[in-house]
Amino acid sequence: MSVRERADLVQPDESAEPDEAAGWTAAVRRRLVRELPPDTMLPDTQPRYVASWIYVFGVLTLAAFLVVLGSGAVLAIQGPSWWHTSDIGHFFNSLHLWSVELFMAFMVIHLWGKFFMAAWRGRRALTWITGAVAFLGSIGTAFTGYLAQQNLDSQWIAVQSKDALNAVGIGAYFSPMNFGQMLMWHIVLLPAFVGILVVLHILMVRRRGVVPPLPLRDRPAQAGAEAEPGTVSEAGQEAEAETEEQP
Repeated sequence: MSVRERADLVQPDESAEPDEAAGWTAAVRRRLVRELPPDTMLPDTQPRYVASWIYVFGVLTLAAFLVVLGSGAVLAIQGPSWWHTSDIGHFFNSLHLWSVELFMAFMVIHLWGKFFMAAWRGRRALTWITGAVAFLGSIGTAFTGYLAQQNLDSQWIAVQSKDALNAVGIGAYFSPMNFGQMLMWHIVLLPAFVGILVVLHILMVRRRGVVPPLPLRDRPAQAGAEAEPGTVSEAGQEAEAETEEQP
């Protein structure tokens, strides 16, 4: 077989339709386009109810999370002696601390706001679950962060939590007195876990759309009149329709 004939064998069939192309890369591409359409992932318009203030806390949580990652990366590179003895280290240590405080505060408000909005409606259960589990993972990340501070507070927290973990039988695998282990949990394992969940959460929000507010009951048109049971306002009907239209 000549070189030209071998080259012809490996060339793709240009006459085949893109959707019918063979190979695992084409299959993965078709699956990604089907599950994560570009128009849905990067929309240029949003529903009008997104202008409500309750929808802001998801973006604020994400912004605080990025500051946490950036400041934490600087602290991890420089080490404990730098953030305890250097003025710049004190600044980054404080920046990391207060960004974590804001991250947790924004996340709690976002979590409870979506809970009272029943954000799992419209096939958004996995979106809700990934957000709730990310919150639990953030608590563990904050706990190991306090243990990694290498000051009197962290030592006291480590001693007290050691007794609690030993009481439930996991102290041999997760030891707060082991600084190296807690540091790796704090800067590698837990951030990766929370980061993956955050990315999945955002992708699901993009795919299903932002959850609409709960429909409101119509108020009586006149004083003393009663609205018919089961009737909802036009805004509520619009929100329900948008929920039902989600794939």
